[in-house]
Amino acid sequence: MQKLVIGALALVSLGAQAQSSLTVYGVADAGLVMERGGDAGAVQKIGSGVASSSRIGFKGKEDLGGGTVLTYVLENGYSIDTGAAKQNGSLFGRQALICVSGDAGSLSIGHQYTPFYKTLNNVADPFSTGMAGNAQNIFDGTTRVSNTVEYITPRVAGFSADVQYGFGEVAGDTSKNRYLGASGTYEQGPLTVVLAHQQYDNPTGTAHSRNTLLTGRYRFGAITGHVAHARNRDLLGAQSHDTLVGFTAELSGANHLFASFIDHRDETSARQHARQAAIGFSHNLSRRTDVYAAYGHINNSNGAVFRVGTAADNGSGTTGVNLGVRHVF
Repeated sequence: MQKLVIGALALVSLGAQAQSSLTVYGVADAGLVMERGGDAGAVQKIGSGVASSSRIGFKGKEDLGGGTVLTYVLENGYSIDTGAAKQNGSLFGRQALICVSGDAGSLSIGHQYTPFYKTLNNVADPFSTGMAGNAQNIFDGTTRVSNTVEYITPRVAGFSADVQYGFGEVAGDTSKNRYLGASGTYEQGPLTVVLAHQQYDNPTGTAHSRNTLLTGRYRFGAITGHVAHARNRDLLGAQSHDTLVGFTAELSGANHLFASFIDHRDETSARQHARQAAIGFSHNLSRRTDVYAAYGHINNSNGAVFRVGTAADNGSGTTGVNLGVRHVF
C-alpha cells in the first residue's frame, strides 16, 4: 500500500508541470468516542474521522480555453488512529474522477458522491453527516458510487440540476447493479430547497431500492433551520419514512451549536420505528482547526437495529459521545 501511495504521489508530482494548478488538501480528524447500548457492552476508543472523515486528496486543473476547464480529483481515506487505509484499502476510494466544465455545466466520470448524499450532507443535516448526530445513522447510507457519469447544469434564476448514472457493467443486462440518481435545487438568498431521488438495482436486475428526499434550509441571521423528509423502499419492497428537523447556530465568530431530531417510521407490519436526538458544539481555534463535542441517542422499537455512528464509523451502540479535534489543510 505504501509503495502504491508513493508511486501515485510521484506521478502526480511529475504531471503537475503540465497542469495549470495542483492542490494537495485533506482532513486530519481524531477524537474520543464513547458508545453504550451495544450487544457487546460499552466501548471507549480513539476514533478517526469523527466529525469529518480523515483524507488526503489531489485536485488538478487545466484551462482548455474558451471558458472550458478540465479538473481531476483523487482522494484517499485513511484512519489517523492506526494509519490504515479506509474504503477496503482502495488507493483513491473516496473520490476518483475527471471533469470537464464550462458555460453549459459540468460533465464528470469516475467514482463520485451521489446526488442524494450531497443533498443530505450539504443541506439537510446540521451535523453534515458527522459526529454522533450523523443523519446517515437513520437515512440511507449510500455515499458514493463507482463507474458513474454525472452532469450538473449551470444555475439559472436560482435553479440547478444534478443527474448521475452508474453503470452496472454486467455483460448482457444493463440493469444489473445499475445506479440512477438526480437532484433539483432552488437557491435564492437565505433559502435552499432540494428534491433528490435515487434508485439502486440489485446484482440480478430483478429488484431495486429507491429513496426520495425533499429538504429545505433557511437562514435566519445567525440561525439556520433544517427540515427534511425521505420516503424509502428497500430491495424487498418494504417502505419507510424518515423525517428530520434541526438547526445550526453561530453563537459567535468561533462557536457553533447544532442539533437535530430524526423520526424513522417503518411502514411494514413489524413497525420497527426509531427516533434519534442529537446535539453538538464546535469551537474554532483557527481558520483551519476546530474542537468539537457531540451527543447522540437512538431509541429503537420492536427490534430496530439503528446505531449511533460518526462520519467514518457505523457505531456499535444506541448512545454515542464524541470529543475531538479536526484540522483541514
